[in-house]
Amino acid sequence: MLRSALVLAIAGAASAFAPTTVLPTATRRAATTNGPAMQLYSDGKIQGAGVTAIPPLGRPDTPMFDGTWAGDVGFDPLTISAWMDIKWLREAELKHGRVAMLAAAGCIAQDMFTFPGVTQVYSSGTKLTALHDAAVKAGSMGQMLFWIGMLEAVSTAATIQMLQGSGRKPGDFGFDPLGLGKGAKLARMELAELKNGRLAMIGFSGMIHHYFITGKGPLELLTNFK
Repeated sequence: MLRSALVLAIAGAASAFAPTTVLPTATRRAATTNGPAMQLYSDGKIQGAGVTAIPPLGRPDTPMFDGTWAGDVGFDPLTISAWMDIKWLREAELKHGRVAMLAAAGCIAQDMFTFPGVTQVYSSGTKLTALHDAAVKAGSMGQMLFWIGMLEAVSTAATIQMLQGSGRKPGDFGFDPLGLGKGAKLARMELAELKNGRLAMIGFSGMIHHYFITGKGPLELLTNFK
């Protein structure tokens, strides 16, 4: 029951951010069973055309599961990839994963230390959703919303160009100042980002709901569980 609710929630969140011009998309086609496969780095496991996440349901019969996309584990029980643009779906997954990784790190950081000056604006111990509410009352959340909106406008323009055939890969903003994804390392880093992003989306959801129930941050809950 919990898994079904989680899948439906994710599907609803994804469709909520999809513009109407993106919704009618790719024609379904059969994924080849002997097509190309992507080797996971160092652990010898295969992902791609040979992997089925839920054996009784089989692999999804859509272009996104042709075995060439990074992170393909054959999981799409609601067949969302049949009625939405696969580039849009990957762009959305990467964006939500990146935001969730930052959010999960922030949730943990709030239990470890407090930035100088924070207690002068907000009461001591305020965190997570309570900190959000306090920032709204103080007016600082409006500034954050403005700058995040500016970043979103830039990324939306890049996404529209991608959907119009610019050749841009989903999630690619040319940002790699340390050169971590250059050359042969690119495939590994793409896969690592997807896997960590997926884990962060689930992890952040758990941290927030634990705070709703207990009023404690993730580390505080682990060290003082009652």
